[in-house]
Amino acid sequence: MHVHNHDVAKTKRVQVLMDPAEFETLERLAKKRGTSVAELMRQAVRSHLLDQAAVARRRAAFRRFLELPQIPLPPWKELKAEIEARRG
Repeated sequence: MHVHNHDVAKTKRVQVLMDPAEFETLERLAKKRGTSVAELMRQAVRSHLLDQAAVARRRAAFRRFLELPQIPLPPWKELKAEIEARRG
């Protein structure tokens, strides 16, 4: 998980209304982990929703790649020589 340090001007505020019992559970969990409820929620969003979105984007890109038309490639010997020439 990546921790992003943002300037205050670059952040957005989110207000979440929760059941008091659920919030108390989050407060206890945050205290146990030595963090704030806000940071606990940011971590949960990053690790669950944002990571899932990134996986979905990668899968979609891979599907698009697989759907590209197949083109004939030169023999491996020629490809290898071209790769080596470009490396210098």
